[in-house]
Amino acid sequence: MPKSRPPYSPEYRRKIVALVHAGRNAHELAQEFECSAQTIRNWVAQAEADHGKRDDLLDSAEREELRRLRRENRQLKLEREILAKATAWFARETHSTPDKDSNS
Repeated sequence: MPKSRPPYSPEYRRKIVALVHAGRNAHELAQEFECSAQTIRNWVAQAEADHGKRDDLLDSAEREELRRLRRENRQLKLEREILAKATAWFARETHSTPDKDSNS
């Protein structure tokens, strides 16, 4: 398993992307700055998406919104599951079941 390291700062990423846009090779930069060439290519692709130069990737704002919505969706599913179990428990305790036409 590869060693884990703290994430690179946004400023560091911007500098590496600027070097690539200035004509430097991702492989050479990877050797010089000790990050992988694929990581550098990913940063360049994301920067291009953020500046509207690529349509095949989500920009950073869309990516963050997707993350937030997935987190919210997980929370809502959990809450719905808890409410369903609570409803079943209360129905067993009162020896009745709620009407199917009930809006509660």
